[in-house]
Amino acid sequence: MNIVFKALSDPTRRHVLQLLRKGPMSAGDLADNFDVSKPTMSAHFAVLREANLVQTEKDGKSVI
Repeated sequence: MNIVFKALSDPTRRHVLQLLRKGPMSAGDLADNFDVSKPTMSAHFAVLREANLVQTEKDGKSVI
């Protein structure tokens, strides 16, 4: 449960979850909503995946 609270403690990750409420988005489309580097966004996505708050699947070269 601590891992979920850690994931939700960051405003960027909460914003990612708000965006995903509208439906699936690619990692690139999500990253376009933030003024941070791609490695930083990847780290945020990893925390959300580890907390089982998001699921990913490959669609060609994209991660949805």
